[in-house]
Amino acid sequence: MSAVRESRRRSTPTVARGSTTRPTSRDVAQAAGVSQAAVSLVLGDKWRGRVAEATAERVREAARELGYRPNLAARNLRLGRTRTVLLVVPALTTEFFAGVYTGAARVAAEHGFGVVLYPSPEGIGPARDPFASAQAALDGVIASSMAADALTAIRGEALPLVMLDSDPEGSLGAATVNLDIADGVRQVAEHLLGLGHRRFLHLAADVPSWTFEVRARELATRVASVPGTSVVTARSPISIEDAVTATVRALSETGPRPTALVCDDDKLAAGAYKAVRRLGLRIPDDVSVTGLDDLALATAIDPELTTVRLDAELFGERGMRALLAVLEGREPEGGDIPVRLVVRGSTAPPR
Repeated sequence: MSAVRESRRRSTPTVARGSTTRPTSRDVAQAAGVSQAAVSLVLGDKWRGRVAEATAERVREAARELGYRPNLAARNLRLGRTRTVLLVVPALTTEFFAGVYTGAARVAAEHGFGVVLYPSPEGIGPARDPFASAQAALDGVIASSMAADALTAIRGEALPLVMLDSDPEGSLGAATVNLDIADGVRQVAEHLLGLGHRRFLHLAADVPSWTFEVRARELATRVASVPGTSVVTARSPISIEDAVTATVRALSETGPRPTALVCDDDKLAAGAYKAVRRLGLRIPDDVSVTGLDDLALATAIDPELTTVRLDAELFGERGMRALLAVLEGREPEGGDIPVRLVVRGSTAPPR
């Protein structure tokens, strides 16, 4: 046993087994050989730059050995905080937003916060206040831009807000966190152009959202940079059956048929698969198909879907870290989250 640990063992207050007496911050301070103020800084995760890292670890170890837990209710009352965050998403119809929640909740738990998940009705549009008084029950809000209209009743102007998938130039929030969707679309376009495709059908999500505007703009810009190319756009709500209808209609138009179908997300791509087969065509022999998200269904359909992998959990983590920074008056981490094209069997050179 080290001299430091032995010294701590001699000075650590003894709490009898089965005793109802809870260890206090004073006990932790005595065991770690520091002041109560240092204990408060370390266990409140505000020690950086004020307490040495070795000292912080000594405090955490002493707290673990004693079984000390801060009285969060008392601290929250003193600070005027509920340590509860609302995550507003457009819908719970794909696993993507479940991943966002998982990442946000993991970081929140590390800092003693809870996350309440709230889907806005019908994916977009106004939502009623989910609590009797949301502004009194929450410390902050993380929201997808697709659910931006839901924020008026929930947030008013009082609560700190972090926006996900939102135009950083016109964001409602104190901070924005984005995936690099533009680069993802560029990777898709480069892949298809490299295979020799020149006629494109863009199956676009019929949702008024910045993230889908970026996808349309980037695809059009990249394809237009290569002579002899064209892009036709068909819009569809994000559902498989609507995607089937929109794709059948677009591929049945007169004129040269597109050889590559670029879908705004994997769910639309699944509908496009059904439509292509309904028309007696084959993937990728007659038409290549791409998605965006890399959901579980991307490898459940045949052939497996070429798509852009988005790290939903990292997205949620970054959103929560940004909100914590806003609450503490710090500058959130900058830069978009990288994305990656995953090439599978749904794309090939055109015949």
